[in-house]
Amino acid sequence: MSTETTVTTPSGAEPESPDVVVLKTLKRQMSPRKRIALGAFFVLVGALTVWGLGFGAKSGVTATFNLSAPDAALHVPDLRSPAHNVNVVLGALIVAVGVWQAIKGLPPRALRWTSIVVGVAFVFAFLSWAATGQQGGSTIDLLGLMQQSIFLSIPLILGSMAGILCERTAVINVAIEGQLLAGAFAGALFGSVTHNLGLGLVAAVVAGGLVSALLAVFAIRYMVNQIIVGVVINVLVLGLTGFIYDSLMQPNQDTLNNPGFFSPIAIPGLSAIPIVGPLLFDANIIVYLTYVVIIAVDVALLRTRWGLRTRAVGEHPKAADTVGINVNRTRYRNVILGGCVAGLGGAFITIGAVGAFTKNISSGKGFIALAAMIFGRWSPRGALAAALLFGFCDALATVLSFIQAPVAIPSNLLSMLPYLATLFAVAGVVGRVRAPAADGEPYTKG
Repeated sequence: MSTETTVTTPSGAEPESPDVVVLKTLKRQMSPRKRIALGAFFVLVGALTVWGLGFGAKSGVTATFNLSAPDAALHVPDLRSPAHNVNVVLGALIVAVGVWQAIKGLPPRALRWTSIVVGVAFVFAFLSWAATGQQGGSTIDLLGLMQQSIFLSIPLILGSMAGILCERTAVINVAIEGQLLAGAFAGALFGSVTHNLGLGLVAAVVAGGLVSALLAVFAIRYMVNQIIVGVVINVLVLGLTGFIYDSLMQPNQDTLNNPGFFSPIAIPGLSAIPIVGPLLFDANIIVYLTYVVIIAVDVALLRTRWGLRTRAVGEHPKAADTVGINVNRTRYRNVILGGCVAGLGGAFITIGAVGAFTKNISSGKGFIALAAMIFGRWSPRGALAAALLFGFCDALATVLSFIQAPVAIPSNLLSMLPYLATLFAVAGVVGRVRAPAADGEPYTKG
């Protein structure tokens, strides 16, 4: 029996021969050097899991993980892990994956999911090890850790979406930090003055859009270096909000800096689903708006005419201009829209979380959002995953500060954890990802 290979091609195109298909497949395969290096890395992670987290955990001590709230309608039993034995097994499995990767190599899609599984296994082993510091073992609120991870990642998600909207049209948005800070400031101030959190939310979105409009004017109209103007805008917003806070908001805390914050809204039925319900469907309105933004940006950018034009402007503005696309108008529109999205993220920092504004409350979240966008390869889904990863690192640092691990972890190191994760993540993709081809280049008609 003969087996024929059928290659589907666009209508009117010549079908590719099997030899061409095989050649393209080989080009996508990882080089032997990279394959062995990645396999060695997995082996190293597995060895660390076995010796450091397995044999380093106290024998006979069980780590306990809570998976539901005490008042949950449907209670999920706690997960108990004999850390010593479980970590040794997990480490051995990771070593086996590394050896297989080094010798045979995994297909690209399988490698992606395998890397995720290895990362999750290592984190679980680390938490199990950390819980064995006390006699009898500690209890880790795993559900709370995941909730806190999502909570802390919301500004990062919205900031990274703002960066994608700008940079897909080839405007570098280093001013995400300033847009977040302006949104946080405006949300708190207008929410306090009007006694209406909804108006505070609108003010935050407008403030982010105004800061982004300033970026657009200097970057597009006057063709100023986009990185420099972004840094200057960040400093401007930091100084302006700090001055107004010191002169007006702090002396009049009750009237100008006491907006309150949005309460969680539990969606009937969905919020009662074990684990998933408390994570996704028992949050405030800004979190739900974040879901809408993620879906809207992903669908619009990749599946609509607007998204096609946006990507064309970012990749080849001259070609886009020749087919009738107004390049600079598209850039203005996307940059301002991105600022509005970042302003929404700023609103979450104040009226979505703490209920007040302080100087420099964004604390570098805009730069972490920028890193999430780069780590996510300028795609909405990739940026979402990266933002959740950085939010998890931030939440993990908080959880570890309350646990007596077998080895004392310095508090300063814990506070550095989200920034270290950002640094390592971006360092790992430098030179391996490609920004939009025209990113940072001003456009004028020839």
